Amino acid sequence: MGPMSLPRIDLTTFFLSISAAAFMGLGIGPDGEAAEKHPVDLELARQNIDLLELMYEKTKGNRTPEEDRLLEQLLFETRLRFVETQKKVGK
Repeated sequence: MGPMSLPRIDLTTFFLSISAAAFMGLGIGPDGEAAEKHPVDLELARQNIDLLELMYEKTKGNRTPEEDRLLEQLLFETRLRFVETQKKVGK
């Protein structure tokens, strides 16, 4: 048998991957729950939110309506959670 094939990377997968890293930095695991095994790293979260914002600017005009909605939702959620987490940890 040949090597296991990896899932195709498309823009949606890329956006979701970046936002997952942002949520991990906010101490939120893949299941959406805060967990001790996901320590808060605001710098990691900020870098990934910045990356989402960069992708928002750089892919403008080249996204499908679905990709637009997804990216806008991810930006909204990650920014909101960032501010909430920042308040909680007092930074």
